[in-house]
Amino acid sequence: MKNILVLGAGAMGAAFTIPCIDNKHKVTLCEPYNYSLVKKILSKNKFHPSLKLNLPKNLIVKNYSKEIYNNKWDLLVIAVSSTGIKAVGKIIKEMKTKSPILILTKGLYYEKKEKKILTMSEQLSKVIKMKNISVLKGPCLAVELAKRIKTSVVIANKNTKAAKSISKLISTDYYKIEHSKDVKGVEICSSIKNIYSMIIGSGQGLNTASSLFRKSILEMVYLTKFFKGKEETVYGLAGLGDLYVSALGGRNSMMGKYLGKGFKYKNAKRRFMPNDTIEGAQLASNIAPYILKKINSKKIPLMTNLLKTVSKNLKLEINW
Repeated sequence: MKNILVLGAGAMGAAFTIPCIDNKHKVTLCEPYNYSLVKKILSKNKFHPSLKLNLPKNLIVKNYSKEIYNNKWDLLVIAVSSTGIKAVGKIIKEMKTKSPILILTKGLYYEKKEKKILTMSEQLSKVIKMKNISVLKGPCLAVELAKRIKTSVVIANKNTKAAKSISKLISTDYYKIEHSKDVKGVEICSSIKNIYSMIIGSGQGLNTASSLFRKSILEMVYLTKFFKGKEETVYGLAGLGDLYVSALGGRNSMMGKYLGKGFKYKNAKRRFMPNDTIEGAQLASNIAPYILKKINSKKIPLMTNLLKTVSKNLKLEINW
């Protein structure tokens, strides 16, 4: 039995605890920001409002406090939103832990001062001064994982031994783990697929969507190589696999549907999806200043059009 701490009690963080519990580990789900969420979970027999199911009885659920500093953790898992990575980094720094770290969070961050795009692991390592960080990505819907539906993901770390050590802790007969040394490629693919899911969703029919899917893959290859990732990663779980799941259904593809019908982003968000988080749109707004300035638009026309659509609140125009 190992001692595992999951920081972030949202859908994915909560779902991730289930294979860990099934492997007989002692698991603590800790929420550093949304204290009302923890209150809801504990007041309803550990019923998670997003997953719509009861979490395991032996799962420990609590709000963040400095008490967690007193425990020795065998694995520290980060499942907060991309905007919370820096803050969580400060928590980990205070913990002075040497525990293995696994990041579930997907996203990219434009560092304006340095004028560069940072992945989640790069952003975290800047805060905690630790390079041996693993990331877990792939086509994994939290609700399906929580229901123990067969799922495959990839853990990336330049140190393959570290990645395999973590996978032994969390893999089950329904949760299969692959490994990769291409940390940069895995993180880039798992992030930009949200933007391409919006683009594919904008197709007003399967014929159009399939064509956009193919062109999206080509652009993902270009961008992944631009950021020093490997082309083969695009065709793996973090790229093609994750793009398939996201494009098939979800908030990003749904927003793409409205953009494809001629709505401007802000109008569509306000009218149809006021309470939904659109990860692709958030990412587009964040990285637009860098991508539009640094990368030749002729190489990534779909990405360029979507970034302009969101950041400048224009109608989406796909140049066929």
